[in-house]
Amino acid sequence: MIRLAIIGAGSMAGEHAKHFSRIEGVEVVAVCDMELAKARDFAGRYGIPDAYDDLEAMLAREDIQAVSNVTPDGVHKRTSLAAITAGKHILCEKPLATNADDAHEMAQEAQTAKVINMVNFSYRDAPAIQHARALTTAGAIGQVRHVDASYRQSWLVSNEWGRWDQESQWLWRLSEAHGSKGVLGDVGVHIVDFASFPVGDITRVNCELTCFEKAPDNRIGDYLLDANDTALMRVTFANGAKGTIQATRWATGHHNSLTLSVHGDKGAIRVDLDASKDDVQVCLDDDVHPARWSTVKAPPTPSIYQRFVESIRSGQNDQPDFARGAAIQTVLDACVISSQEDRSLAIVR
Repeated sequence: MIRLAIIGAGSMAGEHAKHFSRIEGVEVVAVCDMELAKARDFAGRYGIPDAYDDLEAMLAREDIQAVSNVTPDGVHKRTSLAAITAGKHILCEKPLATNADDAHEMAQEAQTAKVINMVNFSYRDAPAIQHARALTTAGAIGQVRHVDASYRQSWLVSNEWGRWDQESQWLWRLSEAHGSKGVLGDVGVHIVDFASFPVGDITRVNCELTCFEKAPDNRIGDYLLDANDTALMRVTFANGAKGTIQATRWATGHHNSLTLSVHGDKGAIRVDLDASKDDVQVCLDDDVHPARWSTVKAPPTPSIYQRFVESIRSGQNDQPDFARGAAIQTVLDACVISSQEDRSLAIVR
């Protein structure tokens, strides 16, 4: 039996609790939140025996082997390092940290402590992106030349998820003073991983970040709305391929859409998670000249939660690990500097 604790008691923590509770041989035994009442309510809803507001006390329990860190971005480092120091295997929500230096420190500490460490790039769970990687790495499309990737949200123009201008759960994401790194840090982290997972590391970036006006003086109450809400990137991959990556809150007609096209000198693949999480569109072999596309069904893939548990059991750290989280954060940090200085930057670490 693997006994696991959850750090944080927000809505995403509930997803972690549900997923882990479905895995045979795993028991979620504790939850910790700064607000004890919130932790107790969470524990009651998900059938978790113990609730804490003292992280050190929870981590001191020898019967807990692993933790799932679902705290706000700004405290990922502090809470993750506490868990690592206590010798706990750790799954951390994305982004791993709010800057590359912190992320690389976390990756190094996890490696030194020899604990299983993974980052929840949740869209890796889609069989389509796993199969896209398999096809690309097997050479099915030849040498990759061009990549297009987009993460489109529309909650600044649609009230389907709620009223962004009235609810703190949305307003904080638009305000740097409230800990937001904008659309780049929130979902840009996903699309950068999504684009580079099948293709390879990004080695150069030119990025433009924009914060459009959303209210008089871009302020609503205590919230200065100064975090970027659109990110456009031109990138170069390690294999020489070129690409465009975009993320925006302004994509009217798209609630939460991820798409990826990878074009090689012998074929191409497309993934559209709105259309299907299991299908990959391909243009290969004799279909290249007439530009004819067909659909391939991707084989099932385990979830990040299942892979984390299997890593603990096997002792073999699966991907994406903290080092991958740090590599993605290095790209995001370069994007910020690139936008500020209006120039291309090599990704160096």
